[in-house]
Amino acid sequence: MKKRWIAAAAGSVIGILAARKYGMNVMQYLHARKALRHPGNAAEYGLDNVQTEADSFLKGKTIAWLGSSVTFGAASGGVSFADVITRKTGARMIKEAVSGTTLVDEDDTSYVARMHNIPANETIDLFVVQLSTNDASRGKPLGEISEARPFDTKTVTGAIQEILTYVRETWNCPVMFYTGSWYESPEYEAMVKRLYELQETYGFGIADLYTDKAFNDITDEQRALYMFDPIHPVKAGYLLWWAPQIEKQIIAYLK
Repeated sequence: MKKRWIAAAAGSVIGILAARKYGMNVMQYLHARKALRHPGNAAEYGLDNVQTEADSFLKGKTIAWLGSSVTFGAASGGVSFADVITRKTGARMIKEAVSGTTLVDEDDTSYVARMHNIPANETIDLFVVQLSTNDASRGKPLGEISEARPFDTKTVTGAIQEILTYVRETWNCPVMFYTGSWYESPEYEAMVKRLYELQETYGFGIADLYTDKAFNDITDEQRALYMFDPIHPVKAGYLLWWAPQIEKQIIAYLK
């Protein structure tokens, strides 16, 4: 009994340390470990099998990615579509992604706080931001569009406006937001709608996977292979479904 207790305690400590290493809490870490057994995370869908194109339009360009678990690749061992696009195109990646974080600025893990982790003297060709599902699932307030600073970063809208303004002031580069693929969420649907309303003023790009019916028109078998849950893709989903679509939209936006 004592040996079992010691083993369990040791396992808990290892789990806590591993979770901290990847910027997760223990539940997120256990969720991620379970996801690795998913068929869509088989070796054949791994990054090692992605070939780099010699003449990609994105070759040599620096793309910054700001997001949470979907950008990080929480259900795919830390490999997301951002990594796939980077490997395939020969782009340079700055990946600022932490699972479980929000656009809404509540602490030093928020998008608003973490964008300051990227050095101001970086040369960035495109700044890509995830429209976080965490804000929707946690009922964060959508807020109202403000005409000027100070923006209410305790709301989704204000946080987006602050990110757009800061990125352009700091790096003076194009900005693109991307959404998750469709899942049933009136709150997230409202966030996507607000994104388009803000686009009219700020002129940023949107890689909209949420409302694209053709993109979401996949078979049940494909969805079972591509997704660990309604929000998080596994490696097959990133490689075969998300990455080609987002890469195409990035290139179209930058050209």
